[in-house]
Amino acid sequence: MRTSLMLGVTAAVMGFAVAASATTLEDVKKKGFVQCGVSQGLKGFSNPDDKGDWTGIDVDFCRGIAAAIFGDPEKVKFTPLSAKERFTALQSGEIDVLSRNTTWAISRDTALGFDFRGVTFYDGQGFMVRKSSGVKSALELDGATICVLMGTSTPLTLADFFRANNMKYEPVQFEKDDEVVATYESGRCDAYTSDQSGLYANRLTLKNPDEHIVLPEIISKEPLGAVVRHGDNQWGDIVTWTLFAMLNAEELEVSSSNAEGMRASENPEIRRLLGTEGKFGEGMGLSDDWAFNIIAKVGNYAEIYDRNVGEKSPLGIPRGLNALWNKGGVQYAAPIR
Repeated sequence: MRTSLMLGVTAAVMGFAVAASATTLEDVKKKGFVQCGVSQGLKGFSNPDDKGDWTGIDVDFCRGIAAAIFGDPEKVKFTPLSAKERFTALQSGEIDVLSRNTTWAISRDTALGFDFRGVTFYDGQGFMVRKSSGVKSALELDGATICVLMGTSTPLTLADFFRANNMKYEPVQFEKDDEVVATYESGRCDAYTSDQSGLYANRLTLKNPDEHIVLPEIISKEPLGAVVRHGDNQWGDIVTWTLFAMLNAEELEVSSSNAEGMRASENPEIRRLLGTEGKFGEGMGLSDDWAFNIIAKVGNYAEIYDRNVGEKSPLGIPRGLNALWNKGGVQYAAPIR
């Protein structure tokens, strides 16, 4: 579920030699919408329904960016991209921001001409197996056939895990996630590996989800976040502070349902967040109610998490590391002041 490390993709991306425009915000305003790169369909993160309407935490994040700029979360268009296509689409300018369950790693942050602008979801690679296999731990997979998505860092992490534990395995690789899932469900593979969030999401697509379990081990760190082209700091700031606005709103208990009323709050932190005190939009080329528009029209971080991947969603993924720093997690936003 993560961004490509393939040398061929790296070479293709670097071949563009296209510097990030210093006027991304102006370009976005001129065309009247944000072009957001998303997955080709991952429940809970970015997934279209039969009518072509997109939902997911990555989708809501893009809607937040649109709300910050235009005051309208619907002024966004989505470009579905495979793992192999996503870097090229961002570097070429086909999309303005990549919000597609992409892992922040040094090779992507320093060698491809991109900037990661925060962590929208802390994840980690795991395994799914059939309950009937009797397997309870990834350490019992010696000699197993493993279905895995190519064009991502997942195969490398898989190889590292088996090598570190002196175990053998046979990888079965495909370029598209639906092919990986279908092959696993057909019985060709003993296990399926991906980010745990992806395992929970794709488990729902199986004919009999209850016959499959996600094993407890997490074998990697996968901080997922939005990516922009390197060099346009103003645009990068807008993307970062969209996330920080959502996180600060949750911490201050400001939500889509009470944001309007909270504008009358005497709490200076809330007043700065909602734009009733200070001029904190000017530095990004935005109106001072940029964060209010995000929260009122899209929601705080808890809202987008719960409805897409959390307890109020079919995935039911616990907050875990994605809880706020003062509630046992590691999500932490810089202050607005």
